[in-house]
Amino acid sequence: MQPIEIKPGVYWVGGIDWDLRYFHGYVTPHGSTYNSYLIIDDKITLVDTVKHYLADEMLSRIKTIVDPKKIDYMVVNHVEMDHSGSVPRVMEAAPNAKIVTTPKGKKGLEMHYKKEWDYILVQTGEELKIGSRTLKFVQTPMVHWPDNMVTYIPEDKLLLSNDAFGQHIAGTERFVDQLGWDIVREAAASYYANIVFPYGDQVKKALDVVETLPLEMIGPSHGLIWRSHIPELLKEYRKWSGNEPDRKALIVYDTMWGSTREMALALQEGIEKSGVPVVMKFLQTNHISEVVPHLLTAKLVLVGSPTLNNGMLPTVAAFLTYIKGLRPKKRTGFAFGSYGWGGQGAREVASVLEGMGWEMPEETVNLQYIPEREDLDNLKQIGSKLAGAIE
Repeated sequence: MQPIEIKPGVYWVGGIDWDLRYFHGYVTPHGSTYNSYLIIDDKITLVDTVKHYLADEMLSRIKTIVDPKKIDYMVVNHVEMDHSGSVPRVMEAAPNAKIVTTPKGKKGLEMHYKKEWDYILVQTGEELKIGSRTLKFVQTPMVHWPDNMVTYIPEDKLLLSNDAFGQHIAGTERFVDQLGWDIVREAAASYYANIVFPYGDQVKKALDVVETLPLEMIGPSHGLIWRSHIPELLKEYRKWSGNEPDRKALIVYDTMWGSTREMALALQEGIEKSGVPVVMKFLQTNHISEVVPHLLTAKLVLVGSPTLNNGMLPTVAAFLTYIKGLRPKKRTGFAFGSYGWGGQGAREVASVLEGMGWEMPEETVNLQYIPEREDLDNLKQIGSKLAGAIE
């Protein structure tokens, strides 16, 4: 298994997870990579590892370059097991290596693996000279674990960014330009929306540092390496981290006998006639993690549910639970639904949206049984009003 030289003396030696389809409640139809980087210098350094079942693949790539016994330092930017899972295997192969990580990284590794290793603990701004190169460290706590940091190599203008700027893509391509900005941007947006979304404030702080660095390349720990489109990427991350959605609407709903669907279509018509683009997502055919990237860019979010057993449908409840954890801000919400008796479903939806601090300019619409023509006309008018509310 061949490594890829991404800079003179710096190699991608990671693992390709062709079969990954589910990650932290997030569907990954294109698989993923776990990126590990080997630096050949006076001190041979490995930055991050791979998920445990890809350890042999990573080590086979390393062995084509150097005997793993010669590894002097292993940088652990993040303890989560998709990146640190092969640390024990590397330390067996390189028993004299020292682990370079943050104090919280050391604590996390000890709690996960119950091993005694030699450590070099680093803080933001500290450096480690490895020969012709210098490793500079910046802690990025809660992007997206407390132990996170990134490693910058000024001589190569290379940022090894761990989970920041990643995507879940498995392929023969190693660089963004080999696949295309539009495709990778969509994957990066999905990754941000499902994993990094709650940590916008921390991302902004990290960007304040990253944007001061001369950059020719960003090597994340998942997906493709950025040697192009870096300004566009940073611009998108700045927008996403600031919760700055577009003038766009997202309608998310489930239905039992079609009434809530009719309501959703009427709202869609009213919004579209006002010139606002609408994305419709039916929760029986769209996984919640595939809906969330649209939430990243939609200012207006409408959620509909019929009532089942004195509450909303489980699919809608799951979606709302998921997005509560992601904590989207600066959104305008609207709740709607249908019922046979009771009518609690739509009211529960409204309660969740209000609880997230969203603006709710229109009262919840909750219709019994089958919508009448005048009901649907009213919903079209409400859709138009909601579109006007996000001008």
